[in-house]
Amino acid sequence: MNSAQTNANVLASAERYRTLLEINNVLITNLTQDSLLNAICEALERVLPVHRAAIILYDPVRDTIRILALSPHWKSEYFKVGAEVSRADSHSGWVIDHQRPLLCADIETALDYPVERRLLEEGMQSYCIVPLILGGKSIGSLNVGSDVKGGFSEADAEFLNEVGSQVALAVGNMTSYQEIATLNTRMERTAERYRTLLEINNAIVTNLNQKALLTAISEALQRVIPFNRAAFTLHVPKTDTFRFVAIEGTTASSHFRPGLEFTRDESISAWVYDHQRPALCRDLHNEQKYPNDRRLIEEGLNSYCVAPLIVGGKSIGTLNLASEKPNQYSEADAEFLCELASQVALAVWNMTAYEEIAELNDKVECTAQRYRTLLEINNAIVTHLTPEALLHSVSDILRRVVAYSGAALTIYNPNTQTFRYLAMEGAVPSDHFRVGLEFDRKNTISAWVFDHQRAVIRNDLEKEQQSPNDKRLVAMGIRSDCLVPLIVGGKSIGTLNVGSKKTNQYTDEDRETLQEIANQVALAVANMQSYEEILELKGRLEKENVYLQEEIRSEHNFEEIIGNSPALLAVLRKVEQVAPTDSTVLIYGETGTGKELIARAIHDRSVRKNRPLLKVNCSAISAGLVESELFGHVKGAFTGAFERHVGRFELADGGTIFLDEIGELPLGTQVKLLRVLQEREFEPVGSNRPVRVDVRVIAATNRNLQESIRAGEFRSDLFYRLNVFPIDVPPLRERGSDIPQLAMFFLARFSKKFGKKIQGMPRATVDRLMNYSWPGNIRELQNVIERAVILSQSSVLDLEPDLIPALPSACPSGITDRTSESVNPVDSALAPSPTLEEVERGHIVAVLNQTRGVVEGTRGAARILGLHPNTLRHRMQKLGLKRTTYRES
Repeated sequence: MNSAQTNANVLASAERYRTLLEINNVLITNLTQDSLLNAICEALERVLPVHRAAIILYDPVRDTIRILALSPHWKSEYFKVGAEVSRADSHSGWVIDHQRPLLCADIETALDYPVERRLLEEGMQSYCIVPLILGGKSIGSLNVGSDVKGGFSEADAEFLNEVGSQVALAVGNMTSYQEIATLNTRMERTAERYRTLLEINNAIVTNLNQKALLTAISEALQRVIPFNRAAFTLHVPKTDTFRFVAIEGTTASSHFRPGLEFTRDESISAWVYDHQRPALCRDLHNEQKYPNDRRLIEEGLNSYCVAPLIVGGKSIGTLNLASEKPNQYSEADAEFLCELASQVALAVWNMTAYEEIAELNDKVECTAQRYRTLLEINNAIVTHLTPEALLHSVSDILRRVVAYSGAALTIYNPNTQTFRYLAMEGAVPSDHFRVGLEFDRKNTISAWVFDHQRAVIRNDLEKEQQSPNDKRLVAMGIRSDCLVPLIVGGKSIGTLNVGSKKTNQYTDEDRETLQEIANQVALAVANMQSYEEILELKGRLEKENVYLQEEIRSEHNFEEIIGNSPALLAVLRKVEQVAPTDSTVLIYGETGTGKELIARAIHDRSVRKNRPLLKVNCSAISAGLVESELFGHVKGAFTGAFERHVGRFELADGGTIFLDEIGELPLGTQVKLLRVLQEREFEPVGSNRPVRVDVRVIAATNRNLQESIRAGEFRSDLFYRLNVFPIDVPPLRERGSDIPQLAMFFLARFSKKFGKKIQGMPRATVDRLMNYSWPGNIRELQNVIERAVILSQSSVLDLEPDLIPALPSACPSGITDRTSESVNPVDSALAPSPTLEEVERGHIVAVLNQTRGVVEGTRGAARILGLHPNTLRHRMQKLGLKRTTYRES
């Protein structure tokens, strides 16, 4: 039995020595940890129950142990190559410290270290650990484990200790080999970096702008430090911000761009700038601190390295690299980037200085050009007196320094709170934007510019549009604009606007140039406005003067109203009552009864007596021109409107307007008149700008307006507005007692006018006058006396037989005195028959027969009847009379 056991021991010993020899051969031929441990495990498995094996290395600096290699059969979530634990938390630490093998026959009963519980959970029941000793110093351990209890004996431990001695030497050699390879790689990288620095130095010498320099640096740097984006930032001392001066890389960005400025708290660049030290961020997702970090993550970048740019000990900016890979940059990369930045900084500083000098030269040249432009504009302003000519001449000069597709001058009207286009220039067609157009201040940004006296630049009008006018500009193709205020004496008067079809067209320099031009234009526009106001006032005074002179020369220059009949006295009492008020008066009366004289009496006794009384005969103006005559028109309102025309209502501002024959007014004009009466304002023809006036309206008519309303020829609402205070002027046939006085008044006037000495009238003449019904009223009486004076050859006035037509109504019964209060003429009835229309018709027929059908001229029917020719024609048309009937055949 002893002999058999001895033989078995010998055989086992021999197998172990063969295993050691095999392991020795493995150590010679394997240069990597994984292949080495795999070969060792295969050899050991023939002599020992090895189910798991690991090579552990000790790191004295960190005082940790790290798994260098694991056997292929060891599949574990916890034990992995590269995993580190504290030396004190592992049984391998004890072996390393004591340089002695550690044998554990039953892990379940031991559990001296935290790691043993993990081993037990993975099925290991026993283990043996031997130290790896090299030159008397522990460098790690060889650990083997078995899935059975008591898997290893003391003899096994001694054998494994011998294996450990061989493994320690192999691991030492491998480590040295790896260190040498790492050193070679490091030396190659260092050489490559120095070559890169030399190449970058050459790039610095040959490039004079930051963009080209960064491109050259990026191409060289990419070989030694991978990156997806590189950028230069410079500090701006004036605003204490940072600005990107150049950006290069493969990762696109919608945010980061050359020229972008950011504040100190937005980026790591401020910290690098202040501390003059590089900064590393290995994993942006876990280490983000700044707003710019979040933007980098959004763009797919996950790590960065930032180095300071230092010149003469002073920071000027940063050099930034960023990568899409986490953990891309090391301390060595940061150190190298600092070396690179020290070279680049001086070049960037020199470039910046060179660019500042070039920019200063450009500014000097731009300033000179601006002053030359302002001088030209000043000369243009001096020689032009209309806004259109001014803007046209200014625009030709302006286009040389500021590009635009359209330009406009606007003027503000504080009374209506609207802006008006005073002049426009450019090639952008528009149905809306035109000279003379007025628009509410709420519809335009011009109101903000006007109120704040500050210019506005909008670089993308499509995104920045706010007002209705902005939407119209965008629809026309305008994409950017600049608006500057027109200021005179510290007060805004309007704006100067330019627009372009390109986005981002206007700069701060353009704004300053436009403001300087606007200051000159504002003074010119203010002078033009003053000049126009003077011309308008002069024209108005001239027209008032002409009108007043016409009034003086008019045939109705009565010094007073003649008569004392009860009917006339009743009218005069009403005049006294209504004159001091501003109420609208409607005077009824037949043609020739003196309605205008009553209107003048009302005006002369009112508070407006020092202002003019303007007379308008509504029937004497053609329907097409009556609106222009009453309310005026602007230049270009219709064909032939070559200049602005001031209407009668505007001329009468502050005074009184007398609208004779109001019943003949066209319906369209009646609407505007109604607005004047209601709102005290109107719009001239061709304008949408309301004109406010303070005018008292006195109207007169010989028509039955109520019948006209029923016939649809007169507006009822206008009638009620006019009929505030009606006055009925009686016809001459109802003022019989006044006829002698009137006749003597006219006799005295015309005797003096024609140089005749006529002392009076015989009784027979007075009786003839008294017995005539006078369908033409006072005007007809005046004309009869005038003709009689002309024909008279004696000192008393004799009437020729044909001076007073023999009409059926020429009888004493036709002459009466109205003794009751005024009655509307539309309600009065003549007694006896015939009707008034028949009397009027017969009288006109008689006069036409007398003049052989001649209407106009000194011997015409209109002159005899005391009517305007147009009025007579209208009467003839109404009565169905034709001129040709009374002409000689």
